[in-house]
Amino acid sequence: MIDSVSCVMRRLSHVFILGVATIALVACSGSSRVRKPAELTPVANQFDLQPVWTVNVGASESFNFHPVVAGDAVYAASHRGNLVKIDLMSGKTLWEVSVPERLAIGPGSDGRTTVAVSTKGMVYAFDDTGKPIWNVSVGSEVLSEPVVAAGVVVIRALDNRFIGLDAQTGARKWTYQRQQSALSLRVGYGMLPINNEVIVTGFAGGRFGMIAIANGGLIWETPVSFPKGFSEIERLNDVTAKPSMEGDILCAVSYQGRIGCGQARTGNLLWFKDYSSYTGTSQSKDLVFSANERSYVTAFATKDGSQVWENTQLLFRDVGEPLAIGRVLLMGDAEGYVHAFSQANGELVARIRHDSSRISAAPIATDGLILIQSQGGKVAAYRPK
Repeated sequence: MIDSVSCVMRRLSHVFILGVATIALVACSGSSRVRKPAELTPVANQFDLQPVWTVNVGASESFNFHPVVAGDAVYAASHRGNLVKIDLMSGKTLWEVSVPERLAIGPGSDGRTTVAVSTKGMVYAFDDTGKPIWNVSVGSEVLSEPVVAAGVVVIRALDNRFIGLDAQTGARKWTYQRQQSALSLRVGYGMLPINNEVIVTGFAGGRFGMIAIANGGLIWETPVSFPKGFSEIERLNDVTAKPSMEGDILCAVSYQGRIGCGQARTGNLLWFKDYSSYTGTSQSKDLVFSANERSYVTAFATKDGSQVWENTQLLFRDVGEPLAIGRVLLMGDAEGYVHAFSQANGELVARIRHDSSRISAAPIATDGLILIQSQGGKVAAYRPK
């Protein structure tokens, strides 16, 4: 068990023990299991992703940067502090600014206010022309993407605080404090905004919940799974990836825990089953998709959790966050390939090479385009053909 955990930690960088220490787990030296990525077999593309435009915003280094779409623009950033606004349809750079500190996450934006958060917990805000309008410290490292919605900037700090800032002034509107866990993963926890009213996000200890954007109030909280095992590392059980939603069904997955789906209004799970993932879920009308640490990609029925199919062809290729769109499921891998699976049966139906660097962030589908950002800094728009 420790062998498989340490291999996964190579992807997650390291484990953060609140109030005690930081343990770095790198590589799988001494392991009896060879973690060799599967060789790619040829795929006869049943469709193609035609490049529309490309912009290089700078490398993410070891971090997982996501672009964000607001209105008719794409906002993207790099570890060195480049923050770029790109016209969605043409790829023209509308403005570019340099944040004075290093970044660990991509930006947040509602099209009027765009924010970037430094590795030191400084939030920098810009208006729709790229002009700086305010900056404020939240007093802790931030690894989770900010959310800008309903006039509020929601920041999730590494010390388990959720902070709501006024989008126009940076003034603090509310703080929601989570109890600190003895042991949790030192990674970003994804936040899913819904209707500019709430966010759904995971917590340490196998739980996820819904928080009101207006005042930071906790609306509901539900366990997906529970810690198990003997060692502290074996008992790591966090919902780190952004939950997904289709219709009124929410799905979430925990690391070393379970995957489950339930009602968005109450959070009550309809089903759950043993599963482990740190790259999250994506949904179609009837299916929820996820990939485990071995990069086995699985489809479950959202109504009862029955397994519909599993594809094992990308073993140890470290696939990233999934996107279900149309009739396919898209996800990148550690070598810059983007793979398309049939949602119906899991067959690989297309593959393109975005670049040679890791693609961890989920592709984004908007206005007939697919947007992809790699850790090498390439942001590109593709049109399915």
